[in-house]
Amino acid sequence: MLTFEESRKALTEIADNLPPAIFDGLNGGILLLPDTLSDDDDMFILGEYHVDPHGMGRYVTIHYGSMVEVYGHLPARLFRKKLESVLHHELVHHLEDLAGDRSLEIQDAIDAEKYLGSKARKQ
Repeated sequence: MLTFEESRKALTEIADNLPPAIFDGLNGGILLLPDTLSDDDDMFILGEYHVDPHGMGRYVTIHYGSMVEVYGHLPARLFRKKLESVLHHELVHHLEDLAGDRSLEIQDAIDAEKYLGSKARKQ
């Protein structure tokens, strides 16, 4: 696992290695927050893409506490890979938003429904 500060540095390095055009319109940047977000007792929100037309504009949040809950058992190298994956996922939301596409948003909703449905069946 990476510490909060190591995760912040890793996200900066990951972003620096992406094509600059990906960040067009992402005027609020990428924020690493210490919090843990959960829609359910064991369904954690790792990252979010935000569109706030009256405030920060477009930005990505990565929730470190949620990452630790889900991937805190992993060694640093693999934890970094998960950070990279979550950041890439949220940036796809950004690019799709700019293009007027909601495909990943729809797929995320389908995946969440499947997960919650399978969890309900186990109870």
